[in-house]
Amino acid sequence: MTRISPINFNPELVSMMKSVLEIASAHVDHASGRPATSAIKVKMASRILATAAAGVTDAGQLQSAAIEAGLCPAD
Repeated sequence: MTRISPINFNPELVSMMKSVLEIASAHVDHASGRPATSAIKVKMASRILATAAAGVTDAGQLQSAAIEAGLCPAD
């Protein structure tokens, strides 16, 4: 995979990452039985950004990474 600098994220990728965060947050809310905290959402967004920067731009893979981060307690 080719790394992508966040400065080079195109508008379509940014829009998709936003949608992925919303879907993943809803999944975590449902799985945990309570709304995700701001700290959890930040952790999920950070994971999405890091995963995309590593070259992963598939929505499903980004969503899985975000959910994994969201189901673990925030640091």
